Amino acid sequence: MKILNLGCGTKTSNKPEIVNIDWSIYLRIKHNRVLWLFAPIIFNEDRLTKFNSLPDNILVHNLAKGIPFESNSIDVVYHSHLFEHLDRDIAVGFLKEVKRVLKPGGIHRIVVPDLQKACKAYIEHITVCENNPNEANNHDSYIAAIIEQCVRKESFGTRQQKPFRKFIENIVLGDARKRGETHQWMYDKINLHKLLTDLGYKEFCVQKYNRSLIPNWNEYALDTDEYGNQYKPESIYVEAIK
Repeated sequence: MKILNLGCGTKTSNKPEIVNIDWSIYLRIKHNRVLWLFAPIIFNEDRLTKFNSLPDNILVHNLAKGIPFESNSIDVVYHSHLFEHLDRDIAVGFLKEVKRVLKPGGIHRIVVPDLQKACKAYIEHITVCENNPNEANNHDSYIAAIIEQCVRKESFGTRQQKPFRKFIENIVLGDARKRGETHQWMYDKINLHKLLTDLGYKEFCVQKYNRSLIPNWNEYALDTDEYGNQYKPESIYVEAIK
């Protein structure tokens, strides 16, 4: 079995059947000898530790240029919190490219922030605020769960830095959109179902983080943390078959 873990970031698996693929700015810096020398200047101590801990088993590839595998050659394509960062005008093309590399009967597993869940929490918190005015102090966090990453201009990590480091990071790494940090659309079980079935995918289903049509899914620990808990609780998990 061969599984692609697209846009993996640091959430990788060492299992031999998995190919981790990413194009983050951190990986590009790590693989550029000149920029690598500037890493101690660009990153503070915590981020430098994360940078140095990036695993080596990641294929550095720009997915905007397609998926670097032959048609009908892959058993499973998985991506988590990647799809919502794609412009809508290229999102369908990306799904087609995934379908191209999948074998007939191959599984496409998508994990994205669940708009329905975020909206439900927001509406419920309005009632909470009406009964307890002090809760209004927390209300913007429920709005942020829906739109903050859509409107963010400066990278979240960068805006926490001191002025000089912030200045350097913005020059070298770019703003939040250039780094692929912003959400270009939001998804739920309705629009994901329509997107996939319109492209000819079959047997669409909503899954749980620890359940899948993929054999032995939990052994890969891509949707769980080091303790076996759900890695990104705000997510929706869907699968479809080519």
